[in-house]
Amino acid sequence: RREVARRALAKLITDGRIHPARIEKLISDAQAEVDRIIKEAGEQAAYEANVHGLHPEILKTLGRLKYRTSYGQNQLQHSVEAAHIASMLAAELGANIETAKMGALLHDLGKAMDHDQEGTHAQLGAEFAKRFKVPPIVVNAIASHHHEVEQESIEAIIVEAADAISGARPGARRENLENYIKRVRTLEEIATSFAGVESAYALQAGREIRILVRPNQIDDLAAVRLSKEISKNIEDTMQYPGQIQVTVIRETRAVGFAK
Repeated sequence: RREVARRALAKLITDGRIHPARIEKLISDAQAEVDRIIKEAGEQAAYEANVHGLHPEILKTLGRLKYRTSYGQNQLQHSVEAAHIASMLAAELGANIETAKMGALLHDLGKAMDHDQEGTHAQLGAEFAKRFKVPPIVVNAIASHHHEVEQESIEAIIVEAADAISGARPGARRENLENYIKRVRTLEEIATSFAGVESAYALQAGREIRILVRPNQIDDLAAVRLSKEISKNIEDTMQYPGQIQVTVIRETRAVGFAK
């Protein structure tokens, strides 16, 4: 509705003729245009995810996710991304790739339902998919991706994992983006707080930090000690999954000119 209103208002302002009949005509035109965009978005998402055989109503509802966000992450892009991740996980684990892809693509279908319907988005999505003859194993994957019902297959577990991976990657969602920026900034501040450090850069989503030191202040042995001291400081002051690689770079350049 917001998109229909936005398009209608934009055309109304451009047109300049503001009266009831004209407003109704522009709203009708905007609604038709948005319906076409939604249909094409659903078809394009299924094509990108390489998922075939979906009912036109499911494709249309999937396309509505183009105008839905969660913590700033576009839900249609998230669904396609989750489908790609599920496909790779299923291939690695020997599971059914087509089932995993379809379940991941449709797992948030319920978020496109009208808000006046009762039930969680997992329940609504599963019921809607079941109505249009989606295979029961896929329906279970949709219904169980937040553990509201029991997962009945490895593909359902893969769908849950793909959803979590897509939503949790650095920068995917506004909340995660803020935490990511804070972590990267903290890493660089820790490194630059040591004497002799010229600059520091966090890389690989904060899984590595490269530190450039002043060669006239830090020799080779001091560089080794510095990397250990910075690593210890990070361990003591930060919380993070996995490990962070600390690389200290000491570079001396000698430049001459042949004339």
